[in-house]
Amino acid sequence: MKIPFVFLLAALAAAGVHIQAQAQQERVWRCGNEYTNNATLAQQRGCKVMEGGNVTVVQGTRPIAAAAAGSTAARAPAGSPRVDGADQRARDGEARSVLESELKKAEERQAQLLKDYNGGEPEKQGSEARNYQKYLDRVAEMKAEIARNESDIAGIRREIGRLPANR
Repeated sequence: MKIPFVFLLAALAAAGVHIQAQAQQERVWRCGNEYTNNATLAQQRGCKVMEGGNVTVVQGTRPIAAAAAGSTAARAPAGSPRVDGADQRARDGEARSVLESELKKAEERQAQLLKDYNGGEPEKQGSEARNYQKYLDRVAEMKAEIARNESDIAGIRREIGRLPANR
């Protein structure tokens, strides 16, 4: 049983080598940013033969006409509802007020966290007097929470800065 299986594997391997050799015989030429396997076209254009590896070309997408014309304004997708200027200003004002209230809450929380942190030496609680590692863990958590809250504040300020100015 082993001998026919070995012969089958050898035959498949030989066939695979033959197929691969046929695929590699076809030449590919590079003409600037284009590739071709048409020998007459390549000779007419003065293209160079590509050697060494396989070439994979992926066609890019064409830019839409507005983007090609240099329009930098952001456009809504086709079919999306049009929003009146006054309605948009009202939405922006509402978004600004929500963000400003969130910023106020985050700043108040930051002040409380810094007060509790006490410059890196918060007051010890209960069992922390006997277990110093618990104290160190809590201090590290407090420091991380302060850093997260600072990041939140910076993010809210960035979002407020992206909104149009109040009119």
